[in-house]
Amino acid sequence: MHPAARLLAITLDCPDPIRLARFYQGFLGGQVAATEAHDFAALTGTGGARLDFQRTANPAAPAWPDPAAARRQHLDFAVADMAAAEQRLRELGAEVSEHQPGGDRFKVFVDPAGHLLCIVPRATADLPAELLAPVAG
Repeated sequence: MHPAARLLAITLDCPDPIRLARFYQGFLGGQVAATEAHDFAALTGTGGARLDFQRTANPAAPAWPDPAAARRQHLDFAVADMAAAEQRLRELGAEVSEHQPGGDRFKVFVDPAGHLLCIVPRATADLPAELLAPVAG
């Protein structure tokens, strides 16, 4: 059966869409396009869903890992070389989060606008079959 929809884009709210789009472009490659007012930017050509960035009036990032903080999402990236990916993310302006709940399985970063992102070794990125079971109905 063919799906009724497909994931088109993941949109991140931020104070400076161009700056954040350039950050992710530096890590993933692709092309950045933006509206004339620079209140929206898109990163395309990365081989996956498009990343969109939209200006919001609230520039403060929510606290993490505060369990009382608002719900949040984060981005996960499978990488061939953890050390090289970490170095590149730091050069681009990401910070390593003080809270690292994954041990050696993944590493958590905070992007320049305060969003969480994780890198995981490509060799261990697939979910183990025993972890997931089909959900009925």
